[in-house]
Amino acid sequence: MGDFAIRLEGLGKRYRIGARRVRYRTLRDTLADALVSPFTRRGRRTGDRPGASDSAEIIWALKDVSFQVAHGEVVGIIGRNGAGKSTLLKILSRITEPTAGFAEVRGRVGSLLEVGTGFHAELTGRENIFFNGAILGMKRREVARKFDEIVAFAEVERFIDTPVKHYSSGMHLRLAFAVAAHLEPEVLLVDEVLAVGDASFQKKCLSKMEDVGGRGRTIVFVSHNMPAITRLCERAVLLEEGRVISDGPAHQVVSTYLNAGGGTAKLREWPDRTKAPGGSVARLRAVRIVKEGDLPANSVDIRRPLRIEMEYEVVKSGYVLMPYVHFNNEEGVRAFSAHDVDPDWQGRPRPTGRYVSVVWVPGNFLAEGMMFVGVGLRVISPNIREFHESDVVAFQVVDSPDGDSARGPFVGTMLGVVRPLLRWTTEFRSGSSRSS
Repeated sequence: MGDFAIRLEGLGKRYRIGARRVRYRTLRDTLADALVSPFTRRGRRTGDRPGASDSAEIIWALKDVSFQVAHGEVVGIIGRNGAGKSTLLKILSRITEPTAGFAEVRGRVGSLLEVGTGFHAELTGRENIFFNGAILGMKRREVARKFDEIVAFAEVERFIDTPVKHYSSGMHLRLAFAVAAHLEPEVLLVDEVLAVGDASFQKKCLSKMEDVGGRGRTIVFVSHNMPAITRLCERAVLLEEGRVISDGPAHQVVSTYLNAGGGTAKLREWPDRTKAPGGSVARLRAVRIVKEGDLPANSVDIRRPLRIEMEYEVVKSGYVLMPYVHFNNEEGVRAFSAHDVDPDWQGRPRPTGRYVSVVWVPGNFLAEGMMFVGVGLRVISPNIREFHESDVVAFQVVDSPDGDSARGPFVGTMLGVVRPLLRWTTEFRSGSSRSS
């Protein structure tokens, strides 16, 4: 059997679209089932449930999913919308049951699947902290020891005795994450909730998850944030239409994901204007990574220049626009940002039509590793963001073994987000010291 925290075997989840409603399962039903089978959740055949319509369309959210997660392992689950990621976490959290196969989880499970998960709206923040601890099987004194740390992390001291129904979505998120991360579950399941928070809180959460993983706890992390996946997870699992497509080192699986489907790592396009990101003034149509020779680039020699092309359509004339890009490395660290400073368009309103703004990145500037590029565009005066797409394209920077890059003859690890080839001079002065 092996030493594992999570084991999935032939896991499948089937939904019927258009079926008549079945009896709503109450919290009492779910808790009763959990007491009967607290570790292994075996699927029931949905076709056996009364009220299911034989003519309903059948959708498999998950199909024949099998893999194991070892104790202390941090695993990222990635895939496009509808791939089955959230369904998988709901089964592991025992919120829903599988149709086929089974999922076995060893250890106390903490889940953060959506804002306010596990919170009772009428209870205060204080009461919900102890309520969640009780659900995890913790004694009141155990929760009390963590209480001040939870409240400080969530930054809700003033509202801790206010019913959570009055909390903003940001307050819900901060408290929910603080509870899930600090009550020390042996298995922590985290869905794409960090997108709700601001940048400083996201950084704080990622650091806390690194700390939790570093203490030997098991984490399963679902996210569309590829730098966060490569930073937190040594391993990733790629789902596509409910099936496991790739399972291995996070960097390799992320590269597979970025090069699959409707867009590639080096190119992303929106041929349909109605589905393209944007507002009433401009819409994004394509982003491309191009290297010397006008070749699309998945990887770039560290010594060679490259360019990022952002193609967009102005649908309403008369506005001054500012395109911009930002570069993050695989650890989620912002390498740099750049705003369009083309003098031909500074302060000049743009007529309707297609535009391609290009930013040039010199050789011997970026450090080796995966680089993720985000793009955006703002209207100037009034300041309105028309679109902002994070990590829309990515590419690999490959350092040269020839000794003529910034690393020279050194073969070890070089840290940093940039690696410029700087000018050095050395003057030899004869004699080791001056006589006194």
